[in-house]
Amino acid sequence: MKRVSSSLLPPIALDPNKTYPMYRQLYDWFQRAIASGLLRPGQRVPSTRALAAELNISRIPVLNAYEQLQAEGYLQTIVGAGTCVASSIPQEAIGPPKEKISQPVQKKGPRRISRAALAVKSRTTQPWLNLSGAFRLSLPALDQFPTDNWSRLVARHARRPAKHLMAYDDSMGYAPFREAIAEYLGAVRAVRCEPAQVMAVTGSQQGLQISARVLLNPGEHVWMEEPGYLGAHQVFATAGARMVPVPVDNEGLNVGEGVRRCRNARAAYITPSHQYPLGTTMSATRRIQLLNWASRTGSWIIEDDYDSEYRFGIRPIASLQGLDSDARVIYIGTFSKVLFPALRLGYVVVPRDLIPAFSAARDAADIFSSTLYQAVLTDFIKEGHFARHIRRMRILYADRRNALVQAIREQIGDMLDIVSAEAGMHLVGLLPLGTKDTDISQEAARNGISAMPLSRCYLKPPKRGGLVLGYGGTNARQIRDGIHKLSLSLPPTFGLQNLP
Repeated sequence: MKRVSSSLLPPIALDPNKTYPMYRQLYDWFQRAIASGLLRPGQRVPSTRALAAELNISRIPVLNAYEQLQAEGYLQTIVGAGTCVASSIPQEAIGPPKEKISQPVQKKGPRRISRAALAVKSRTTQPWLNLSGAFRLSLPALDQFPTDNWSRLVARHARRPAKHLMAYDDSMGYAPFREAIAEYLGAVRAVRCEPAQVMAVTGSQQGLQISARVLLNPGEHVWMEEPGYLGAHQVFATAGARMVPVPVDNEGLNVGEGVRRCRNARAAYITPSHQYPLGTTMSATRRIQLLNWASRTGSWIIEDDYDSEYRFGIRPIASLQGLDSDARVIYIGTFSKVLFPALRLGYVVVPRDLIPAFSAARDAADIFSSTLYQAVLTDFIKEGHFARHIRRMRILYADRRNALVQAIREQIGDMLDIVSAEAGMHLVGLLPLGTKDTDISQEAARNGISAMPLSRCYLKPPKRGGLVLGYGGTNARQIRDGIHKLSLSLPPTFGLQNLP
């Protein structure tokens, strides 16, 4: 059995006023801990000297207790490793516990959790996200990331970290990092902001959570794109908001329909530059309509700009925030999709008058993000590595998009109707009417393919299902093999059905 290296123990309570000796109290504690599994076979225990010092007692009781435990087979001494719990303890050596342990009362049915937790739990069964192979959503080309440059910058800051990088930081984030983001967003996304308005977060999901906490009271209405981002559904469900599905067409969110369904909604969540998941771009007319609605009603617009850097053929579309003259837009972005997910860094651009509220909400959540990686990413941006990486990935993802479109048309062109493939790292393929996309996704997952059902992006059952296929982290060979395996996940007569 593999040895456990840790020699840390839970607190041992000794009572000097008890009538039986100290060594026996120690012996009883170790016996109970081993018999109950609190101490695992192979786990190191402290040396007699260290334990005596920890308990502030003489070493003699500890020596006597260890000798008795070794004699009975509970502990063993391993050369070079010290004293450990025995790898195999004879069953007869495990006696009944010296003190009666009360058993929990058995109750029928599931144990009670909050309504917010139930709301999220009902939306989180996603077997297609447990796979890292072909078509996993939101996964960038990790093998193309400039790890040498990144590692050099990490070493620069980690080898001899400055004291201010090791101490508590502003809840809004590391100041140079916020400056770099403000400069980047102004130049590339036409976002109008100062560094003081930028808040560093662990990703767009936390940015959404904090925005919901600051802007919404339970029971207030929020416009949601239909279909839309499942992660946003989870955030607003947890916040107790009432989500109003507003249909999306080839011009983006239908603002007129949103007004008809709920004129006085407290907020609207949108992905205007690259609608998730359909990929459409919100037209200039709709953007103006949405901003006018927010200004008239005093509502908020939460703009999630999750992967707008990757637009093929034309320059990235400017942000909605840059058109906002009434400070109604909260702008959210992330580095997880453009660099690597484990980085866990994103940002929120906050209207000036909301800075104190957002700062307080962030402080209440987890105080601030890792300063080390903020400092590393600051240098990564300022030294030009970030811009070069984006340019390289834009070309690579365009190639992978073309490879996926070609593979679909060649292998299952009569089974999937491609909706949009002009930007980002995923595309949507519609299935024939009457096809249950969740069944297809589950069968694909059994074949090792991650294909999210489009229906999971809807608040209400859609008329037509589909599959959302990511290609950012899937190379050309994996794309061909993945589409072949996906075809095997479809019913045998699937290709004989006619698309409407």
